[in-house]
Amino acid sequence: MRVLVTGAAGFIGSFTTHRLLDRGDEVVGLDNLNDYYDPNLKQSRLDRIQASPGSDRFEFVKADLADRKAMEKVFESKSIDRVVHLAAQAGVRYSLECPHIYTESNITGFLHILEGCRHSDIKHLVYASTSSVYGSDTSMPFSEHLGADHPMTLYAATKRANELMAHSYSSLFGLPSTGLRFFTVYGPWGRPDMALFLFAKSILAGKPIDVFNHGNHRRDFTYVGDIVEGIVRVLDQAPSPSPDYDTNAPDPAISNVPWRVYNIGNSKPVELMHYIQVLEKCLGKTAEKNMLPMQQGDIPATWADTSDLASHMDYQPSTTVEEGVRAFVDWYLDYYES
Repeated sequence: MRVLVTGAAGFIGSFTTHRLLDRGDEVVGLDNLNDYYDPNLKQSRLDRIQASPGSDRFEFVKADLADRKAMEKVFESKSIDRVVHLAAQAGVRYSLECPHIYTESNITGFLHILEGCRHSDIKHLVYASTSSVYGSDTSMPFSEHLGADHPMTLYAATKRANELMAHSYSSLFGLPSTGLRFFTVYGPWGRPDMALFLFAKSILAGKPIDVFNHGNHRRDFTYVGDIVEGIVRVLDQAPSPSPDYDTNAPDPAISNVPWRVYNIGNSKPVELMHYIQVLEKCLGKTAEKNMLPMQQGDIPATWADTSDLASHMDYQPSTTVEEGVRAFVDWYLDYYES
C-alpha cells in the first residue's frame, strides 16, 4: 500500500511510519514541523525515519493541513491508497490560550483531509480522536456505545467534531473511516508537554514536579508501541455498514454507513502516584512534589473499554507501565543527557 501519514514527524506518527515501512508499505509522510514544541525533536524523529531500513519507500512533504492548495496537491500527485491522519493541534490546556489554532488545524485541516479522501477514492481513512471526548462523563470504563457528547475543552470538541464530520463523508460519499480514541499515550520520543516528559526533566534538574488533583488522578496509560499496533490492525480492515445498526435506537459506535469509532488504550488504569513512583525508580531519584488542585478542563480518571477492538482486531496491548516508563527513561537519558 501507499499510505499517507499526517503528523509523520510527531510522536505517534513517527512510530506509525516506522511500522508501515518495516512491513513493506510505501509512506508519504506529511508534517508542518511547527514550533508548538521543540522543532529539533521533530526533525530528529524525521532524521531517524530517513536513516532507517525502508527509507527508500518514504517521501516527506512539508505542508500545513490548513493550506487547502497544498493538501489538494498532495492528494492529486501522490497516488495514495489509505490515510492515517494523526496531525492535529494537540494539547488540552493550550486550547484555553490559543483556540483559533485548533479550529484551523483540527477542523479546517480535517475538512481538507476528508475532501482529499473523497476525490482520490481513498480505501480507508483512519484518524486520531481522543479519550477527552468523554469529558464530564463518569461511567467507567468509557464505552464507545454510550456516546460522548459532553467534552470539556475545545480540543476535545474539535476531535468529537472530526468523528461527526467523518460520518457525514462516509454517509454522503461512501468513504470508509475509522476514528481511534487514544488514551494517554506515552513512550520514547514523546511530546515535551506531556506529564512523563515534564516529570523526568524536573526530577533530573532537582526541581519540584506539579502534581495536580493532589495526585488522585487515574489514567489509562498506553505505550506507543501498543497504540501503533492497533492503528495498523485497524488500517488493514476498513469498516462496512453494520447490520446491527438500528435507526430507531442508534448506537454511537457503529452506523449503517462504512464508519466506526473505537477506544484504543491499555484498559488498565494506573494511579498517577504509582506512575511517578515507577519513574522515580527508573531515574534513581525521588521527586519533590508540589501538590495542586485539579486543572481547568481536566478530568480525574480515564479507563478504556477496548473489548470491541480486541474482538474485531485481536488487539491486546502487552506493555506494562514498568516496561514502558523504563523504555522512555532509557531514550530520554540517551537523547538529552548523553
